[in-house]
Amino acid sequence: MPALDAFDLAILDILQRDNTVPQRAIAQAVHLSAPAVQRRIRRLRDSGVIRAEAAVLDAALLGRPLTLLVEVHVHDEHPRRTAGLRQRIAAEPAVQQCYAITGEADYLLVITAATMADYEALIAQLLGDDDNVRRFRTSVALGCLKTGQHVPIDINSQIGLQRPPVKRQQLSNK
Repeated sequence: MPALDAFDLAILDILQRDNTVPQRAIAQAVHLSAPAVQRRIRRLRDSGVIRAEAAVLDAALLGRPLTLLVEVHVHDEHPRRTAGLRQRIAAEPAVQQCYAITGEADYLLVITAATMADYEALIAQLLGDDDNVRRFRTSVALGCLKTGQHVPIDINSQIGLQRPPVKRQQLSNK
């Protein structure tokens, strides 16, 4: 874990909201020079704190309106028994996210699909011939309340970069 100071946190907070903000604007916002910001961003990328810089696409507008949540239960969690499943999941572009989880299921997948037939074919490919898969359960998302990769960063009271307080009126339903 690289040591992050208040300047790094402020830069990260800006970039995760909009990574197209020019470095000179970031520099002005965090009270550093543009070259200093550039060096810090390069260090944050090199150290893996910034994992990727990508556009967030609307799957429905690209012909993939279905989002499916799939709980996968396996017989044996040993890495040698789950290696093939993990490789297939990692290689499949329709699997947007996969988590190894606690509880009844062993994995939770977030999948996007154009049709239920496409989903069924994908599940057959991912899970069908794997004798270690005990069962799976699918839930179809009816809508999306929130999605994102935003990580909360508390930069309040650090180097004078405080966000304006939220007024109570803004929170009420008036």
